Amino acid sequence: MSAVRWMASAPSHFSRPTQKESGFTLVELAVVIVIIGVLAAFAVPRFLSAVERSKAGEAYNYLAAVRSAQERFQARQGTYAGALTDLDIQMPAPKYFTIGVIAAGSSGTLESSWTLTLTRAGAAAGYGSYTVTFTDQGFNTDPLKSTIATKPDINPMST
Repeated sequence: MSAVRWMASAPSHFSRPTQKESGFTLVELAVVIVIIGVLAAFAVPRFLSAVERSKAGEAYNYLAAVRSAQERFQARQGTYAGALTDLDIQMPAPKYFTIGVIAAGSSGTLESSWTLTLTRAGAAAGYGSYTVTFTDQGFNTDPLKSTIATKPDINPMST
């Protein structure tokens, strides 16, 4: 048998040089996982605050609509409404907040002032329960009335 024929009939691992196996090493995979973990540690809290800020924006939009409806009611009736059902609001109730009752504002009577507070219902992404209060003058920045004022990272009114 000639040498050429013998090489042709030999197993393929004898006739080819060894090749490097492809794939990732355990160290390479561990480095990628650590990098993803570090990026997630910075991104997740920012994402959660952005989501909560948008939910808080729902309360501001609703209360702004109530304020506009109150001004229309006051122009027609000479007093502010004592119930939301008396107002001509054309938007649904907030999904993430419970609605309080309309009360007399700083003057003590509904003829010249009013106040309404929404309270965050359910889980608030680690921010706990907070309130948003509007009056006839707009957003109440008093932290005792609107506790969202103490949370600037989720307060849509803070810059």
